[in-house]
Amino acid sequence: MKSFLSFLLLMLPGLIWSQKPIFTQAKVKAATVYFNAAEISQNTSVTLPNGTSEVVVKNVANSLFENSVQIGAPSNITVLSVQFTNDYISEYDIDENSPAIKKVRDSIVLVQKEMNRIINTRNSEQKTIELLDKNQQVFGQNSGLSVAELTRMVDYYKTKRTEISNSINVLEERHQKLNELLTKLNNRLEIDTSKEEKLSSGKLVLQIMNTSAGAVPLEISYLTPNASWSPFYDLRVESVKDPINMMYKAQVVQNTGIDWKKVKLTLSSGNPNQNNQAPILSSWFLRYGYPNYGYQNDIRANQLQTRAAGAVYKKKEADAAVAVEEKSISDYTNIVENQLNISFDIDIPYDILSNGKAHSVALKEIKMPSTYKYYAAPKVEKEAFLLAEISDYGKYNLLRGDANIIFEGIYVGKTHINPGQTSDTLNLSMGRDKKVSIKREKVVDKSGTKFLSSKKEQTFTYDITLRNNKKEAIDLLLKDQYPLSTDKEVEIELLEKDGAKVNTETGILTWDINLKPNETKKIRLSYRVKYPKDKILENL
Repeated sequence: MKSFLSFLLLMLPGLIWSQKPIFTQAKVKAATVYFNAAEISQNTSVTLPNGTSEVVVKNVANSLFENSVQIGAPSNITVLSVQFTNDYISEYDIDENSPAIKKVRDSIVLVQKEMNRIINTRNSEQKTIELLDKNQQVFGQNSGLSVAELTRMVDYYKTKRTEISNSINVLEERHQKLNELLTKLNNRLEIDTSKEEKLSSGKLVLQIMNTSAGAVPLEISYLTPNASWSPFYDLRVESVKDPINMMYKAQVVQNTGIDWKKVKLTLSSGNPNQNNQAPILSSWFLRYGYPNYGYQNDIRANQLQTRAAGAVYKKKEADAAVAVEEKSISDYTNIVENQLNISFDIDIPYDILSNGKAHSVALKEIKMPSTYKYYAAPKVEKEAFLLAEISDYGKYNLLRGDANIIFEGIYVGKTHINPGQTSDTLNLSMGRDKKVSIKREKVVDKSGTKFLSSKKEQTFTYDITLRNNKKEAIDLLLKDQYPLSTDKEVEIELLEKDGAKVNTETGILTWDINLKPNETKKIRLSYRVKYPKDKILENL
């Protein structure tokens, strides 16, 4: 046992591994996030000897574009090579497969086996004492023993019990020493990360030549695909007489493996991964081919889902990284409009965790003068929608994105902002207004079907009833339609339009209506369709 302990104690100092490569940990200081990537800037400092050294920079992104890595260093430093890896294995690194770690693991196994043998021996000795005590009671109850026999029995019991008790004490001392050694060995493997930031598995392996020994600062930057941002907005309108209060926001998502703590954040509308080569036109030669009788369905999903809700919208968001009390968020954001993109430089340091979840970042508050009007197409939706018209919207640097609508303090749904349109006025759908009632009904006595000699004639008449239940007058843009025909056998006649503007190419009828408070108006639309009676119009 003594030789075993001496062997482990002699071997323990040799378990300290030497680090021939020089390890250092990089810290994130700034991040520029694009729509589909991010440029991360990190810094670190490392002490280098003269000559060539291998430097392993830990805590870089788990995935990056290796050709984008840039290393900034003093003039006496020459970076010979840069390599990115997620699987850096070295006998000098703290790695489960390293020989040093294997020695510690093997030593722990040996100590645990020896401790188990001691426990088993101690249990056997204790059972022996229990057996001696029981035998003493049995001999003591046997009165047929002579004095000499009883004396020999007592001497044997005293000697044997003392010997076994001393043996147990020695075993407990050995067990205690082994337990202390086991604690030391386990401490060699424990890494206290309770006070450390989350570290990534990404590493940069640098070959550096240094002409002057000492501490060297390193500036590191690279592109990673595991980060993105998307714009979104909060549109608050107190009444149709007030401008729109827009909060320009961003949802930042990153899964780089590094937690960004107190970083300088910049959001850019640029795309660093796009092909920047200008296109070249080649000659276009026609050639014969074969007809294609297949069918292709072009299904376009409408991503704009308006959800009616009556819950009051919370003005303070719980996921905001920094609360700004006295100043407006606009005072902390600098918008830089470049030739090809827009950048938002944020002076407030942000925490963006590497968890793949969206983090809300407030960018700017904008007050946009607007002209409001109501729109309704009761054939499709029997409700009125409030539209906001914004002129000269290019000066707000808007980007395509979704928006929350808060009208009169009530969250009413979502809309979509598309500043890429070609019109001079930006139209924003501000949601449905329940205080404007619309009803479209078929007039039965003015509608019907007639059969002529070879024709079938159908007449359709609709009354559209509009009522303004608001306390102020409103302007309503009302639209409906009548069918069009591309077949000479199908004749269509518009019978009644009630003052609407008619687009004969599209069949759209438009009314510009002013409704006073509590006023009700009725609009009539009627048309006739005549076609061969032996045919069926499936979409009439």
